[in-house]
Amino acid sequence: MLSERMSSQEPRSWRGFTPRGIAARLFLTCWIVFSLHFATDIVREHYPALALGDHLSFRLDEYANLHPDLFEVEGYGWHIGNNPGVSMLAAVPYALARPVTDRIVERVRARRAASGETEPPAYDSPWPNERAFFAEAWRRGLDVKLGLAALVTQVLLMAPICALSAVVMFFLMRRLLGSDREALWMTVLYAFATPLFYRAAFLNHNMLLGIFAFTAFVAIWDPGESGRLSRRAQFILAGLAGGTAVLFDYSGVIFIAGLFLYAVARNRDTMSGPVFLKGGLWYALGALGPIALLWLYQWRSFGNPFLPGQHWMPPVEWIELGYQGYGMPSLELLLALAFDYRFGLFVFSPLLLLGLAAPVVNRGTGRLMPAREMWTALLLFAALWVFFAGSNYTRLQYNTGVRYMAPIVPFLFVTAAVVLIRFRRLTIYLIGALSVWLMWCLAMYREVERPLGALDPVARTLVEGFSLPVLRTVEKTGGAYGDLAALGTSPLPLFTLAAVLVAGIWLVRRPGATPLPEAGAPGESGETG
Repeated sequence: MLSERMSSQEPRSWRGFTPRGIAARLFLTCWIVFSLHFATDIVREHYPALALGDHLSFRLDEYANLHPDLFEVEGYGWHIGNNPGVSMLAAVPYALARPVTDRIVERVRARRAASGETEPPAYDSPWPNERAFFAEAWRRGLDVKLGLAALVTQVLLMAPICALSAVVMFFLMRRLLGSDREALWMTVLYAFATPLFYRAAFLNHNMLLGIFAFTAFVAIWDPGESGRLSRRAQFILAGLAGGTAVLFDYSGVIFIAGLFLYAVARNRDTMSGPVFLKGGLWYALGALGPIALLWLYQWRSFGNPFLPGQHWMPPVEWIELGYQGYGMPSLELLLALAFDYRFGLFVFSPLLLLGLAAPVVNRGTGRLMPAREMWTALLLFAALWVFFAGSNYTRLQYNTGVRYMAPIVPFLFVTAAVVLIRFRRLTIYLIGALSVWLMWCLAMYREVERPLGALDPVARTLVEGFSLPVLRTVEKTGGAYGDLAALGTSPLPLFTLAAVLVAGIWLVRRPGATPLPEAGAPGESGETG
């Protein structure tokens, strides 16, 4: 059956939808669901995005002491130690939304000034840092601005890019599995049963890094053998993605090296020595733009284009180990990154463990995924795993959930999918349902540092019922923002609205569309949007 599936020229269609029709519906569904689970977390990457959107500047002086990852460098002002790539992207939707958000912020500030409010309202949170941050942001008149910026950057950047990654996964799955139906359901698992769902809730450079690298990996792979990309284009794209990965974070060195080696291996049958050198030059050309932006940022922010921002970071926990907290990989961190109950990759997504069995299962005449691509995905996983086993800051994930290993999620999911698809249908349904339930609980209740770690959101869902992060924030602020809390904080109306929208997306067809026959079946051809 598997070999027959792989031999078909065109994957079997599903319900008469064209592949583009499925992809468009899948994108809209993911965008709606990801946006619905928006979390109000303000992370360090938000501050450069605001500074760029407001002043076209990297300086963060106006946000001094507002976040523990902000620090001052003598003569250069306040900055963050992380790379600026995601902040540069986020600055675009933020700047476009400013005509609306600025008006709202000014109106709130004027109302507070007129009412004589000088002290922040109570913020009902058990965490002292949350209460202190809310109070200080309120005193500076930044609470509404930061909240709106978080909303805009999630709904207009993070959620749609994560949704687009699901579209990329769908087109890859339909080539591997030979069926639009199976590809769709596997992509649903990718979107809602892996940490993609959890990390899509707010601006996060780790997840975006993995999405960019994975998209380039698929483009170089070209599983449908469309021939749309020349070797030159493949190397340029790989270099661009690798350079962007480094612009997002220095862990991107894994992908800038891995994509280059993969591009060379992918084209080895048609390349000789001189062509190899040309390929390397095209790869360097693609990577040059993002790397140059990183150097510009480091030069303008710290006075040296080549040293990372962490070089100037003041002493924090674990910084004394190795170089600014980075040293030799340790077995302790290797095990923690995989299985720590608060942030381990396979604790958050046990489904991904199946990917490690791919070399045993995905072989012989029934192979669904080419060996070269399978080993590339697994070696990238191993390299990233070892890389972060040397970063002592991985210990700080205890209050943020899985984060450092998030870039490998799409790569490892592909290897997991080719294992999962071989199980009995009932087993697939059971694994899929449990995986979606776990990730949905994590997306609703994001706190993972309680005694149960990643299972705490599951327990809270069973005890307290369904929830949404933004509604819990409204509860915590009480009446600080007018009558928002008076509208109620039950998520059921929002869930119902989202369900109606999603149902409409999949049930409503374009007027006059004719269902397509199954690929390879007799009948008239037609098109469904």
